Amino acid sequence: MTTFVTIMNGKFNYYWLLILIPVGFIVWFLTSKKEEAPVNYLAYFGPKNYQNASDTVYHLVPDFEFTDQDGKKVNKERIKAKIYVTEYFFTTCQSICPVMNDHLVTVYKEFKDQPDLLLLSHTVDPETDSVHVLKDYANAHGVNDGRWLFVTGDKKQLYHLARKGYLLSVDEGDGGEEDFVHTQNFALVDKESHIRGFYDGTDSLEIVRLKQDIRKLLKEYEYKSKHLN
Repeated sequence: MTTFVTIMNGKFNYYWLLILIPVGFIVWFLTSKKEEAPVNYLAYFGPKNYQNASDTVYHLVPDFEFTDQDGKKVNKERIKAKIYVTEYFFTTCQSICPVMNDHLVTVYKEFKDQPDLLLLSHTVDPETDSVHVLKDYANAHGVNDGRWLFVTGDKKQLYHLARKGYLLSVDEGDGGEEDFVHTQNFALVDKESHIRGFYDGTDSLEIVRLKQDIRKLLKEYEYKSKHLN
């Protein structure tokens, strides 16, 4: 009787083994396929040049140089390894700017542990928004590190970049004394200086979409790092 029970237990364990092996393989296969699946790439925005049937040159944000709230130079070389969200504002604005930057505070806090993300806010009133004024403004928004830069500089360069670089304003102008840019739009820029999204900075639902797109873009770089290098 003991021998019979031993034999039956052995068969029972054998049958379970036959079941578990293929189940384990299926789980491994599905998991590995999920990890290998291509990510959902964000679109590229702006004018494109087609050199040939298979080579598309996407719009690039041009070079620039401004000064941040700590008196440090900000240019493409400094932020070249960053994904960034950019906007235009001014510190004395009492209409759309407070709403826009309250929304950016939520982005700043939500991605506090993400070193590849940067926020870049340009003043449209460089005569008023000096380095000292921008520093006070940054402190008032709880910004005490290099993850959110508030920049000032030459007005003509600031305005040209808003219109022709970030494509945030369709109004024409020369950056002169009477010229003024006032836009609620944000742009999401990738590490290669391509624009990958536009968002209404006053709309909370648009901010949700912005955060989703930031995650998609981070995932895109993660995938490229693992599989395309």
